[in-house]
Amino acid sequence: MPFLKKLLDQMRREPANVRFSDLLGVCEEYFWKPRQTGTSHTVFKTPWPGDPRVNIQNSKGKAKAYQVRQVLLAIDKFKERQNEY
Repeated sequence: MPFLKKLLDQMRREPANVRFSDLLGVCEEYFWKPRQTGTSHTVFKTPWPGDPRVNIQNSKGKAKAYQVRQVLLAIDKFKERQNEY
């Protein structure tokens, strides 16, 4: 868990400098296995309809910065929803 916290902190500081494999690991930790793979996009199911969506792409080993920010928003929303229960 300490590694995950460090990784999330780094993602928040530098969303343009995140390896795709790290982002994929974070997504699998929070949103489990992707519902779609095998195309250029890896899509994860979220427990809410609409945005923020969790849809990531591998761009030469790096994650796209805007998708990193979307994942961070989705993680924040996920944590908020867990605190409601």
